[in-house]
Amino acid sequence: MSEQRKKVVLAYSGGLDTSVAIKWISEKYTMDVITVTIDLGAVKDLEAIRQKALKIGAKKAIVIDAKDTFVKYFVFPALQAGALYEGVYPLATALGRPLIAKLLADVADEEKADAVAHGCTGKGNDQVRLDVSLQVLNPNLQIIAPVREWRMTRDEEIRYAEEHNIPVEAKIKSPYSTDENLWGRSIECGVLEDPWVEPPEDVYKWTKSPGEISDEPEYVEIQFERGIPVAINGEEMDAVSLINTLNAWGGKHGIGRIDHLENRLVGIKSREIYEAPAAVILHTAHRALEGMVITKDALRFKDIVSSYYADLIYNGLWFSAFHQDLVAYILSSQRLIKGTIRVKLFNGTCTVVGRKSPLSLYSEKLATYQKEDSFDHNASLGFIKIYGLSLKTQSQKQMDVLAGREALRLDSIMPPKIKPVEISEPEEKR
Repeated sequence: MSEQRKKVVLAYSGGLDTSVAIKWISEKYTMDVITVTIDLGAVKDLEAIRQKALKIGAKKAIVIDAKDTFVKYFVFPALQAGALYEGVYPLATALGRPLIAKLLADVADEEKADAVAHGCTGKGNDQVRLDVSLQVLNPNLQIIAPVREWRMTRDEEIRYAEEHNIPVEAKIKSPYSTDENLWGRSIECGVLEDPWVEPPEDVYKWTKSPGEISDEPEYVEIQFERGIPVAINGEEMDAVSLINTLNAWGGKHGIGRIDHLENRLVGIKSREIYEAPAAVILHTAHRALEGMVITKDALRFKDIVSSYYADLIYNGLWFSAFHQDLVAYILSSQRLIKGTIRVKLFNGTCTVVGRKSPLSLYSEKLATYQKEDSFDHNASLGFIKIYGLSLKTQSQKQMDVLAGREALRLDSIMPPKIKPVEISEPEEKR
């Protein structure tokens, strides 16, 4: 009696890498492949993807709608944190990976599978994010990464697909690699690998080009509660609808295009193109509201936390104790983030043009120069005297040195050259 074949759960997008992987894993590992297609909001025909997986050779094809979970547990926490990797990337792809890992582990448990698989390359960030997350969630699962193992070039993958009658969208003449969910699109490969080349218009799907943008600006009011957007122009919306609405409005005005040469976790620099209209709009509005209701010191410390939080997501450390610690601070800080921000969408830009909050620290009576001014101008004299006291004392004691009126020798960290010493021969050897 033959031994029962083992099972592997493959994260399946329907794209080139994972489509080829179904056939390759089945042959290489002699395992039955169960595909899991996770809907994070990408605009695709999920049933067609499921049928495609079965046609290629999957024994079972599962589709999971995870949009609400993605927004509630990943996207909005990152928005509250102000997480933008290297100050620009809203982390759309990076945020999806820990959820994908969680769902893969769940399905593997339900199906009693021995392994999980993904389509990540050997020099990308996603392999780290998925592998590390899976090691935390279920360290007993074998992790198979076909693209990392087979070392095919993209052109070779396309030829392999053609030879095995595997339908794929990618063509050798247009070899872009894309990943998308409702928080953004990531595009790389092909001509984009040359950082001097301007991205061709065909890489963009969500945003209009400058020549297509409307000449009329559009104003949008976004209402927040505890740092989470809950309404647009006074109309309450569920989270997924709100993001999709802003993606459509922002894309119509060419907002959300990001061309970034970023530092990957594996130590290389990579040119990445992103489209993220809703993310750009919401981060802009959220930051403006924080500026209205949070003190200066708190804002500056939040910037530090935001940077660490973005790095944590990018580097695949979502399921960590450090993440829990950061979340505790972020949730505490977001208790105050309540109000409405008005933004102007025009000519590829999102500009904050209005702010209001019941918890605002802005006082018009203190800020105005009109007759309603309530600021105590006389108090400034004493404040300035105390504030400048240390500098005044320093000038009295040290100004001659600081102004260069006394010679000041600064030793360099580089020692001077040492002149060789000439050694004469002993007299007896002459």
